[in-house]
Amino acid sequence: VPLTEAFAAVANFSQTVLVPDNATELMALALKHALVERGVAHLVFPDEVQTLPGLSDPPERLRTGRVAFDGIAPPKEELSWAVELLEGARRPLIVAGSGAREARRQVIEFAEHIDAPVITTFRAKGLIGDDHALGGGVVGRSGTPIASALMARADALLVLGASFSNHSGIATWVPTIQVDFDRMTLGRFHPVDIPIWGEIGRTLELLREALPPVDRPEQRATVELKRTRWREETSRRAAVTDEFGRMHPAGVFTALSGLVPADAVISVDVGNNTYAFGHYFEAKGNQDVLMSGYLGSIGFGFPGAMGAWAATRGTNRKVISVSGDGGFGQYLAEFTTAVKYRMQITHILLNNNELGKISREQIGAVHPVWQTGLVNPDFAEYARLCGGKGFKVDDPADLGAVFSEALAVSDGPSLVEVTVSALDV
Repeated sequence: VPLTEAFAAVANFSQTVLVPDNATELMALALKHALVERGVAHLVFPDEVQTLPGLSDPPERLRTGRVAFDGIAPPKEELSWAVELLEGARRPLIVAGSGAREARRQVIEFAEHIDAPVITTFRAKGLIGDDHALGGGVVGRSGTPIASALMARADALLVLGASFSNHSGIATWVPTIQVDFDRMTLGRFHPVDIPIWGEIGRTLELLREALPPVDRPEQRATVELKRTRWREETSRRAAVTDEFGRMHPAGVFTALSGLVPADAVISVDVGNNTYAFGHYFEAKGNQDVLMSGYLGSIGFGFPGAMGAWAATRGTNRKVISVSGDGGFGQYLAEFTTAVKYRMQITHILLNNNELGKISREQIGAVHPVWQTGLVNPDFAEYARLCGGKGFKVDDPADLGAVFSEALAVSDGPSLVEVTVSALDV
């Protein structure tokens, strides 16, 4: 099998290393493609090359001179149009997508400067804390009524690093400034009023210099009112059980929100658990939320957490993953890898013995629910048999204590299996 061709569809760069002389150069090119194109770079090492002796004094491949500065400023004319639109707005709203993650600090500073609420796409959840006075949560199908209400009130949108996908539900009828470093993303699905090509952090710094500070107490009051109402509704749902006595996932994520460290990395899977996480988990601080994209890659959660653990070693950041039973079942044996390398991952598994999202889709299409039931092991016992720590929760009253114990495990992975309703999200 020609591996470079096999990986070509999912990699920005794919090359075969044939001799030691160019191994370091190919690695430098792979890293450059990964950094500049923000994608996957892939190198193939054939068996006969793996056993060749390496160079005794390999040449340095410095980043300096190979990767240019990426803080691109937008054209002055487009920037002046954006300033004019924002100056005339009474209820501006910032919509941050995953492309704005690296500019988290600038997004929040600019929002505070003009006193504008910030809502995010689902992929950018956690960019601004749900406890921030201007934090409006996630917009779209995986979001909250807080963000939807702010969107409905807005008279100007500043969209940062978002693509206007159908899932995000960003309004197309409000005067819009869209900022992105990728020109193809600007106006991809429909025209926008002011498309701005530039690095998001740099653009926000220039906008902040051009605009005077503004106080909009009514904006903050609206955020607080909507947040209070949504928390009340969340509490109501958290007390609900289904006909089998299984808890609503609102209670799971309400309990988890108060215990997860402010700098945690959270890897989220695909399914009902994902929607529920978007609705009810309240992010805070500098938490980073990872997900597979447009909710199409079931099984991402735990492997994603393994990658996050490897990337954050030495930082003491807590790594957490969330999945349903169907998603975790896709990569069940990876838990043994986490045990082998003593990966300090806490996995929250919402078990409803069903591919619940598929059931909901079948019901939504007015079809009978067909072949979505699952035959599962005792996941908590499975974790213990693998050499990790396993916990199980059936009573909502036990969530806080069990989560605390699992999060405190420091010598390897832990897993908390929670019995939840199949249809409630």
